[in-house]
This record gives sequence, C-alpha cells and structure tokens, in this order.
Amino acid sequence: MAITKRQKYVDQFNDPERGEFVFLLSSKAGGCGINLIGANRLILFDPDWNPAADQQALARVWRDGQKKECFVYRFISTGTIEEKIFQRQASKQALSSCVV
Repeated sequence: MAITKRQKYVDQFNDPERGEFVFLLSSKAGGCGINLIGANRLILFDPDWNPAADQQALARVWRDGQKKECFVYRFISTGTIEEKIFQRQASKQALSSCVV
C-alpha cells in the first residue's frame, strides 16, 4: 500500500470524531512509521522470533501522546509454534538483560 494511502487510514483511525475502532495490520507492515495513539489495545496474532519486533509493534500504540491505559493480548495455544516462539522470546529477553 502506498505510504500516503496508509497515512490517510492512520489519520482516520486516530481521529476521535470518527467511528473507526479496529485497525488490522501485520506486525511486519505496522512495525515502524505508524503512530496509532487512537488505540489502546494491541492483539498480537503473529508473534515474531525476534522479541524486539513485537516491542516495536507495541510502540505503535504505547507512545508519547497516548492518554489511555494500554493493553496487549497474545493468543498462544499449548503445543503450537506460537508457544515455541513465545518461549524463545522470553529466553532471548532474559539473555539480553544479563548482557546489557
């Protein structure tokens, strides 16, 4: 999608006078360059092996100018690849905190 068209949708979503309340995008497409302070709930359906990518997606909602409390939801089922990804993210973050 063209950047100008995407920005038009972002502006409409962030406008409190409009009725849009759902903004669907992949974490790869929405990972950077988008400010979604009109939202306060993030549902991660496609977790990334790199925990920084999910943090970047979270930063689209929870950023300067956000006036609402933010919530993040992850749907993870036992025995799925999403569970393995979540476990790997946790171990990478733990390792990162030990190194830094």
